[in-house]
Amino acid sequence: MIDAEVQAEILKHLGQLPLAKQQRLLDFARALAESAPQGVPGNNLLDLCGILPAEDAEEMMQAIEEGCERIDRNDW
Repeated sequence: MIDAEVQAEILKHLGQLPLAKQQRLLDFARALAESAPQGVPGNNLLDLCGILPAEDAEEMMQAIEEGCERIDRNDW
């Protein structure tokens, strides 16, 4: 979705740039678009709610408790 005010401002400045700088701006915009994190809207994940069996969830929680957030002072 493009904000009309932002688009107008970009076009205003774009029109004042020489061709070489317009190309740089295009390259930058492409790089930004490619680096944007791709994710899933939270609402799409609601279908997954409750599909993990309680036993599996408990096993995962126990493994996390046993294996995470422990400091091994000799590891450094």
